[in-house]
Amino acid sequence: METRVAIIGIIVEEGYSVESLNSTLNKYGEYIIGRMGLPYRQKGINIISIAVDAPQDIISALSGKLGRLPGISTKALYSKLGNTSKKEVADEKTHR
Repeated sequence: METRVAIIGIIVEEGYSVESLNSTLNKYGEYIIGRMGLPYRQKGINIISIAVDAPQDIISALSGKLGRLPGISTKALYSKLGNTSKKEVADEKTHR
């Protein structure tokens, strides 16, 4: 399966959507490499970045589902590596 590495940036402006956000992220847990969340108390928002390794359609679906939640904005940023399979990446690391 060809995958892409990407970061999904999330800004949470409404706390009532956090439960739905976490539930959605849990459903896509197998693709998530890591997550970092920062509360920005002065502005009353939370900033979250999610690193993922997944097929491009999965990344787009996840970002879209999150972005449709009320009070949540998202944007996906893809690695320039292009499409690679997990095996190809492992093989490349072995040959370095």
